Amino acid sequence: MSKAILVTGGLGFIGSNFIEQLIQKQTDISIVNLDKMTYASNITNSHHFKNNSRYTMVRGDICDPRTLAWIFEKHNIQHVIHFAAESHVDNSITGPEAFIQTNCVGTFMLLEQARQSWLTKTEHDLKSVSDNLFLHVSTDEVFGQLTMEQDAFSEETAYDPSSPYSASKASSDLIVKSYFRTYGLKTIVTNCSNNYGPHQHKEKLIPTIIRSALKGHRIPIYGDGTNIRDWIFVKDHCNALIKIMKEGIPGERYNIGGSCEKSNMDIAKQICAILDEITPKKDQTSYRTQIEFVKDRPGHDFRYAVNTAKIKQTIGWVPETAFSDGLKSTIEWYLNHPEYLYESSP
Repeated sequence: MSKAILVTGGLGFIGSNFIEQLIQKQTDISIVNLDKMTYASNITNSHHFKNNSRYTMVRGDICDPRTLAWIFEKHNIQHVIHFAAESHVDNSITGPEAFIQTNCVGTFMLLEQARQSWLTKTEHDLKSVSDNLFLHVSTDEVFGQLTMEQDAFSEETAYDPSSPYSASKASSDLIVKSYFRTYGLKTIVTNCSNNYGPHQHKEKLIPTIIRSALKGHRIPIYGDGTNIRDWIFVKDHCNALIKIMKEGIPGERYNIGGSCEKSNMDIAKQICAILDEITPKKDQTSYRTQIEFVKDRPGHDFRYAVNTAKIKQTIGWVPETAFSDGLKSTIEWYLNHPEYLYESSP
């Protein structure tokens, strides 16, 4: 009998890449994808797996307990891989309520349903009745920011979120941790650095740079462009999650990153150089001439970097994709799928 896995937010960027890889790599699982179909979801992301007999799509909200109860009972869910989240920092600044509702309340609702479905009450405590796992996919933004002199975030770094988005993710991380300590629910939290690759929503940095360059518009870069992020190719992130799902220790937290720190300005220049090579402008000028600095984001963290020694040493995972290779393949993918740059998602 195959293991039933609930993936939340599986029509989003990382979730859809994860489902595609998991279905390819594991033939002994079935997947239920619960997605609210917000602006960040795209049904086209399921193109490679939507007709697979081991895949089921459910449109619904993680904040709806009736939907969750129905899914757990009907499909006998054994694992939860939780991606569903509001994730755009700028949107969290102008409208934080949706982030609290989805990221905090939604995570709580999922945990409660898992607790009710997976745990049995004894005279003295609550114990897991089967081989279940709640894998909560979070962000390195929960740790705040680093200076150039500070060491990368470790799993022991104290939380210090700066935006309503990162605060909501930090809160959800702690709720997950509390369910492990209080109820013995088997949970794992991962904190990942910036992802890039196919299927990413057009609002994010790399798609925005590509779209702006190709349209002949200004390429907007916050502040002076020196803000630094650690970048990881989305397929490497998904590989890490699959290994953690199989080999991770319940109650633990794992940092996932590409060990690839780049400033926003570096990213913009590298994208422009690749575009100059593969789709040069008619006037032969560089796309770099379109780069313009814009007013900085409120509370914009200067630098993120994650120490990945723990996952490398305990699970044996390392990123496989060089940034230059991953970025070029990502740009080529968007050139072949322009609808992701310009059209609204369903």
